[in-house]
Amino acid sequence: MSDWLHNLPVPWMALVIFGFTYFLAAALFAAVMVFATEARAKSLKTISPGMLPVLGIIFGLFVAFTAAQVWGDSDRASAAVSREASALRSAELLAAGLPAEQEARLRALVRDYVGQAVTMEWPMMAQREVSLKATPSALADALQLVVAMTPQGSGQATVQRELISTLEQALDARRQRIIISLAAVNAVKWWCLYLQATCALLVIGLVHCDNRLAAAIAMGLFATGVSASVLLIAAHDRPFAGQISIGPEPLLQIMPEKQP
Repeated sequence: MSDWLHNLPVPWMALVIFGFTYFLAAALFAAVMVFATEARAKSLKTISPGMLPVLGIIFGLFVAFTAAQVWGDSDRASAAVSREASALRSAELLAAGLPAEQEARLRALVRDYVGQAVTMEWPMMAQREVSLKATPSALADALQLVVAMTPQGSGQATVQRELISTLEQALDARRQRIIISLAAVNAVKWWCLYLQATCALLVIGLVHCDNRLAAAIAMGLFATGVSASVLLIAAHDRPFAGQISIGPEPLLQIMPEKQP
């Protein structure tokens, strides 16, 4: 599945997937009807209809395993964004225990980090172009600020430890978010899914080769089921791309307000 398809709105994605699958079914139907002449129809009818349940079950297993991967990635992506937002919120609250100047600096760095993640990283994740090589400067500066701080008393020492822990949690959650953004159903799985669907459509056509209307209806119904399954997987395939994607709203909700 190409990048342009994953970034289409769901109605347009549905149009492309349903159109392609119906075209495939129509091509197979036409080929079977041309091949199934009177002389050959009798031989083709000897193909056992018992093949259909087997092919259908295998196709269903393909869909189930692929969908499990996709929804697992989506759940992990959502959890990573939530953990990142929670860690940044904790850092913002803990900043109240710092001296005023350091508190303002830390809040400004958290705000800059959130702004960078929303405006730069999210579009790059949608295109699967973001990398783990570059560490966000704002979050790295925030961590260095806290590490370099000289605590005044046990209270600030505790705040310092907690801040270091929460900022490290935010960095780890960001790493997980980026790793998941690079995940996708590979081309081999898509090809196998459609190859299995093609085999099932072909057998449906051969079994009903002596009745064009029955063959057309049966193949059309199965093609609809295939299209719906592929659409469901494709729409959720990349957690940070497309109309159904995980947005940066949790980060925006905890973004510190800019000081006047």
